[in-house]
Amino acid sequence: MSSLSLAVRDSSTMLRRNLLHARRYPSLTLNLLLTPVMLLLLFVYIFGDAMSGGAGRSAYIAYIVPGILLMTIGSTVVGTAVSVSNDMTEGIIARFRTMAIHRGSVLIGHVVGSVLQSVASVVLVGAVAVAIGFRSTEATALEWLAAFGLLVLFALALTWIAVGMGLISPNAEAASNNAMPLILLPLLSSAFVPINAMPGWFQPIAEYQPFTPAIETLRGLLLGTEIGHNGWLAIVWCLGLAVLGYFWSASKFNSDPK
Repeated sequence: MSSLSLAVRDSSTMLRRNLLHARRYPSLTLNLLLTPVMLLLLFVYIFGDAMSGGAGRSAYIAYIVPGILLMTIGSTVVGTAVSVSNDMTEGIIARFRTMAIHRGSVLIGHVVGSVLQSVASVVLVGAVAVAIGFRSTEATALEWLAAFGLLVLFALALTWIAVGMGLISPNAEAASNNAMPLILLPLLSSAFVPINAMPGWFQPIAEYQPFTPAIETLRGLLLGTEIGHNGWLAIVWCLGLAVLGYFWSASKFNSDPK
């Protein structure tokens, strides 16, 4: 077999392993999925009327759902950091390194599995959003396709960062703590209120981070609002984080003695 064929075969095996782990131990994924769902319900039914500024609860549902969908990805990849940390500390990686398998297949299996779980989680949270009143009547088929592509690209970028966080963590608890900014950053973005409604000193924090341009781009695609420069900013952030996460993870994985 060629080197590429071996890489594909071994990566497929590792992907199947990670998906089986997720199926057999769903509690972590469900716990992480609970965070965006609870925030969605909380902000819609408790704060919705107050936060809408008189526009109505349905308008506020439309406003926050794009941010909640991207927060769902951030929550899901925390489980990836924990899973990678477990693999590194429980000895299975040392065993894999003694076997005739493609070296990068272990990380590729984690990344592809995490992206698939992120997409499934987004679909579930999106279904909850639709059930409570979210509608995207302005989006064309092409815009839906672009929105899906953005979600997948964003999931890929955050997953590589989460893999790196898992590799540097001494245990699962530390991995969960290290990946916590992936859940907190959406709270500091334009997910729940417009940036111009925030205090002046806080606006740069909300504006110059990866979640805000991605949220504004997804919001524009689904609701027909203005995207402006946020589209290319979101792509640059995604590509930059993916490349950074990949080289960081590969370097740490190849040099880690465990």
